[in-house]
Amino acid sequence: MSIFSRTAKFVDLLTDQIDLPLAGNDQRIQTSELANDLSLEHWDSVRALLEAGLMSSAVVLHRAQFEALTRSIWIAHCATDIQLSKFANQLTLETEQAAKNMPQIAKMMERLKNTGPSEAYQALERFKAHSWKALNSYAHAGIHPISRRREGYPEALIHDILRNANGLGLLACMHAVVLSGQQPRQRTLLDLAARYSDCMPPPI
Repeated sequence: MSIFSRTAKFVDLLTDQIDLPLAGNDQRIQTSELANDLSLEHWDSVRALLEAGLMSSAVVLHRAQFEALTRSIWIAHCATDIQLSKFANQLTLETEQAAKNMPQIAKMMERLKNTGPSEAYQALERFKAHSWKALNSYAHAGIHPISRRREGYPEALIHDILRNANGLGLLACMHAVVLSGQQPRQRTLLDLAARYSDCMPPPI
């Protein structure tokens, strides 16, 4: 069975575990869930694009997957009430302008390091340390995607990108059960990841 087929089964099992109501209806939980759901959508798209052979576009969305997940965890644990309120406003030119000073990745990671959940921060930081420069290159049509357009994508690289996307997807699922107040389910998610270790990135 291909790694894409194995990943599809893995995703189905994870999805069954996170099909839960939110722990509350307050703005912080709801807004974090929206960003987390965006990250999960990007994960779906990364997998589809990789399997379709659209590698460069897949990697651009892989960066967006990471950013949406980081934003979600930051919203849940670090955003101020004022920052949070900017996401709740109806989208207009004025609210768009007001949201322009929202923290980007570096600032969010700094806050997560100081006040966020340590295990989630460490997982995000490991990913960022090993992947961020290449992801930026893909997002801005830099040397990485140009070189790959010329030289092609080795199968091993494609599989590594898929595994990295799956790693972020698992982290998003673990955050989803936190938002549902079902933290003990994280153990079940980790057990599933162990069963599908061939679809996951190696420990760093």
